[in-house]
Amino acid sequence: MMPFSQKNLFILSIFLFLLLGTGSFAQQAKGKLRGTIVDKENSEPLPFSTIGIYTEKDSLIGGGISDENGKYNVELPFGKFYALIEFMGFESQKTRAFTLSREDQNVDLGEIALASTASDLNEVVVQGEKTVMELSLDKRIFNVGKDLANAGGNASDILMNLPSIAVDPDGNVSLRGSSNVRILIDGKPSGLVSFKGSSGLRQLPANMVERVEVITNPSARYEAEGMAGVINIILKKDSKQGFNGSFEVIAGYPLNTGFTTNLNFRHNRINWFINYGLSYQKRPGVSELYQEVYNEDGTTSILSQNNSSTVTGLNNNLRGGLDYYFNENSILTASYLWRRSDAHRITDIRYNDYLNSFDNYLGYSLRRQDETEDEPNKEAIINYKRTFAEKGHEFTASFTYLNYWERSDQLFTQYSFTPEDTAIPANDLVQTSLNDEYENQYLLQMDYVKPFATKGKIETGLRTSFREMENDYIVQEQNESGDYVTIPGLDNIFLYNENILAAYAIVGNETGKWSYQGGLRAEHTDVETILVETGEENPRDYLNFFPSAHLTYNVSEENAFQLSYSRRVRRPVYNDLSPYVTFSDQRNFFSGNPDLNPEYTDAFEMGHIKYFDKATLFSTVYFRNTVDKIERIRQVNDDGFSVTAPYNLTGEKSFGVEFSGDYRVKDWWKLDFNANFFHARIDASNIGQTDLRKTYSWLFRQTSRFTFGEGWDIQVRANYEAKQKTAQGYRKGIFFMDLSASKRILEDRGTLVLNVTDIFNSRINRFISEGYNFYTEGESQMMRRQSNLTFAYRIKQ
Repeated sequence: MMPFSQKNLFILSIFLFLLLGTGSFAQQAKGKLRGTIVDKENSEPLPFSTIGIYTEKDSLIGGGISDENGKYNVELPFGKFYALIEFMGFESQKTRAFTLSREDQNVDLGEIALASTASDLNEVVVQGEKTVMELSLDKRIFNVGKDLANAGGNASDILMNLPSIAVDPDGNVSLRGSSNVRILIDGKPSGLVSFKGSSGLRQLPANMVERVEVITNPSARYEAEGMAGVINIILKKDSKQGFNGSFEVIAGYPLNTGFTTNLNFRHNRINWFINYGLSYQKRPGVSELYQEVYNEDGTTSILSQNNSSTVTGLNNNLRGGLDYYFNENSILTASYLWRRSDAHRITDIRYNDYLNSFDNYLGYSLRRQDETEDEPNKEAIINYKRTFAEKGHEFTASFTYLNYWERSDQLFTQYSFTPEDTAIPANDLVQTSLNDEYENQYLLQMDYVKPFATKGKIETGLRTSFREMENDYIVQEQNESGDYVTIPGLDNIFLYNENILAAYAIVGNETGKWSYQGGLRAEHTDVETILVETGEENPRDYLNFFPSAHLTYNVSEENAFQLSYSRRVRRPVYNDLSPYVTFSDQRNFFSGNPDLNPEYTDAFEMGHIKYFDKATLFSTVYFRNTVDKIERIRQVNDDGFSVTAPYNLTGEKSFGVEFSGDYRVKDWWKLDFNANFFHARIDASNIGQTDLRKTYSWLFRQTSRFTFGEGWDIQVRANYEAKQKTAQGYRKGIFFMDLSASKRILEDRGTLVLNVTDIFNSRINRFISEGYNFYTEGESQMMRRQSNLTFAYRIKQ
């Protein structure tokens, strides 16, 4: 299988032809405006001044930027306009009205002189505050820099603090109770969310994140992957002339030290940017498990298990690149991300065995896992954006290459003892596990937007991606003579190749108080999995259509409703399909399932936004119908050894209601909240569950922020996730609180932040799982209470 077949190249060529044809044949009648902008005091040109073009009704219709010589040339449709000229440190100037027509297609405004607002302007410090949450009916945008709880943290911590999103103690992300959510970085797939799922986000420092977009019912322009929706993490980058940047130093307990910097320098046509993050951490974790296995002879085997672990990690993140401005309407961006994570994990496990009751103690075993793990990751992106004179008319194209590699080298030692603490050498084990994982991904995407009529627009695009993954693993055990022999079934090479070709089209318009948008996305998927050593192959080839629709009614500027629908898919990914079995726990194994099928969801939403003088309320009612739902199922054999792997269930129907809002109680006190109530019915009859699993659950999060004099801010957040049933049991409720305080210093260019996450050390993942022959109850806390002190300093920001 090749990354781009002849068929794909042919389709891409046709698509490009159509785009170029649309751009050349659908042009409106246009004219040109030109002129020169200079400094009034010395007549020197003012390069990169902003020219905004407005209609007689003060509506922005277009604009541009002056070149190095202060000259500008703006293409505009025929009509009557005026221009607003702006340059930092100078007074804005409104020009005379001018008209472009067939008779007068070129207008020269001549030399426009701007007066300085100050005789000596060394540095301008602007103090302002972005709204933490900006709402639209199909997307919520969170400006995460104002959230004190994010200081010193990582991208996973940011998501944990956002409405609708939950992050369990193992780093797995869910949206409105569903773990099937698509996570993107700058609108594209990332190696941070790959083999390890969303837990890789823990290696991305929070200071490198600008904002997060949460899209619960995406339109056809987004890839169909992600049943619950899309989370798009936007990294920091600036484009102001000159140099600006920020630095952040972190120290915390348990050990968490780090340094991040975000730097930008723009000179003329080139904007350079670089982000770097370095962290060194030591994370302690604990877990417990109690299990009963009901044997055929009527006896009950009981296991009481205790785990403790320490993970020491060194993480490096370097992202750099440049924007090249052919002009302000034509921008080429190239960026490169290099990430490396080196971790050392020590896990100690104690297994206590009983028969029938705790009065009949059979002895215990001690097992240690000693693992070293290396993870280099590279991403290269080239992006081109072309905007046309007509507002909203644009074309973008991007190519992304991802490379990921991980090597895990593990040594396991295990010793057994009688109830009287006497060693049993015959039961001692020494085992090794070597696991290498590789991934290459190529992604080409093009999007084109063309306005029509007054407020209508047509969007179309093409996307093709190719992924090739390899997992080479072997598990060996030391025999009596001291030689290592391979454990049967645990030596193989798993190959995963995935090729997806997608195209979409969307039409939208507005009529009075109504606006609508309808779209259709087609995705052709070609997946092949191969087990090299055993010669097992499992090819998949299918075509799916994913419609979407959004209808909005604006009662007023402060009150609006929206009804939306989309069809989504969750394709099994590498971790779901790989048969590699984790071996760190000799009693509890986890693996993938090569025979897993995709799950499909039809999602419906009705949303409402209401703005008040001091508050905003966002409410949503939603329904999701899922077939072939993927869920991990636990199976336990007669020896008490369990295997947890993903399986397709018959389906799930869920519906719920969500409320998000903010309220400014006083000038110094602002609070926001998020509440999500939902009901789900899980049909697991295909795996022997005769009754529907019905569950009611809810999540609640509330944040209060207090602003005091002399640069002080304090923030308190409370979180609660209620008990929720699963196909085999249920997950118990979780409550935890976070506290943060900040002080602006050094003439407001510096900030000191102290935050304590999980104040009461109560963020514990607890579950119960039941089968026909077993009962299991467990809890884990892999992220304990954390205290961080952060110092941030800003230069010309």
